[in-house]
Amino acid sequence: MSVAGWLRISVDHLRQRWLLVVESTAAATGAWFLATRFVGHPQPFFAPAAAIIVLAQVRGQRTRRAVEVVLGVAGGVLVADVVIQALGAHNAWTIFTVILLTLTVAVAVGASTVALVQAAVSAVYLVVVVPPTPTAVPLRFIDALVGGAVALLASQLAAGRDPVAPLVRESGQIFDELGSVLEQVAAALDRQDETAAREALDRARRAEDVLERLQTAVLAAGETLSLQVWRRRRLGGIHAVDAATRQVDYAVRNVRVLARAGVTLTRLPAMPPPALGDALRSFAAAVGAVHDALAADLMGPDEAIRRRTEEAETTVLNALRVAVRALAGDPPLPVVMIVGQLRLTAIDLMRGIGADDVDILTRVDEAFGLPPV
Repeated sequence: MSVAGWLRISVDHLRQRWLLVVESTAAATGAWFLATRFVGHPQPFFAPAAAIIVLAQVRGQRTRRAVEVVLGVAGGVLVADVVIQALGAHNAWTIFTVILLTLTVAVAVGASTVALVQAAVSAVYLVVVVPPTPTAVPLRFIDALVGGAVALLASQLAAGRDPVAPLVRESGQIFDELGSVLEQVAAALDRQDETAAREALDRARRAEDVLERLQTAVLAAGETLSLQVWRRRRLGGIHAVDAATRQVDYAVRNVRVLARAGVTLTRLPAMPPPALGDALRSFAAAVGAVHDALAADLMGPDEAIRRRTEEAETTVLNALRVAVRALAGDPPLPVVMIVGQLRLTAIDLMRGIGADDVDILTRVDEAFGLPPV
């Protein structure tokens, strides 16, 4: 790799994670300052360490990790203090016993990897580095509290005035990506272009990365709002998007299968029915309508939520009616597969905006032209 290429990748990494660098540096320094000046601990190792460990976690998991770090430090310190009193410090038997007991207890109580490692590191640090002290004040435990609290504060400050805005942005990206894939498949089928169809399939596969960012944004927004008491009323919208994300995951898989069938269809000598391209474009519009409904769930009043939800349901069902026309005559198997995936996508999209499950299946079957059960 050339130097220019390496620099380009490095700059891209920094652009994506610069906030973590700033948060961690500020939080670790602040935790150390508070522990030395206000707690009065001359060696507050666990304060900056706890801050860095908490902030290194994915947004949305930091509150849980802060608790785990504190419990890990407490457990490690407790075991180390007991063993040191019995066997003394700075010897092999003490280290062996401390590590064995700490890991055994942590595993037995089902501690996470973060808590387990933190407990072991705390215990070893206490045995190897810190000289024995007669004080009964749990300074290291307090250090971990300070570090965890400062880390959470730093992450809340970085969340900005509106923690829901990044969630709206990320949800928009995944729905834009789904709609673009559908339109790209439609364009490839119009031209019987296998290369373009393969590009659409590759893009559908990459959509999972965008979905992962949305899932992270849901966790982050939920964590931020749960800590901001004055905004907790907006948690309902977060829960709605969280539930919708699972359905969007299914829709992403459906579109990936659909795009694979599109590649196969471009290899056939006969042109696909024109209604198929119309259906794919109609579904691209339906995907956008579903996103508008979810955005209203996050930001809008109840009346806007109802209106957007009804519009989204109508758009999805109309798109499905267009798709059914592609089954006229004796279509080849790839056409049937694509229409079948569109039907599944319609169900997932409607479930994503909270429609009743039984009602969804009835209305989808009606739009699909199937007799009522």
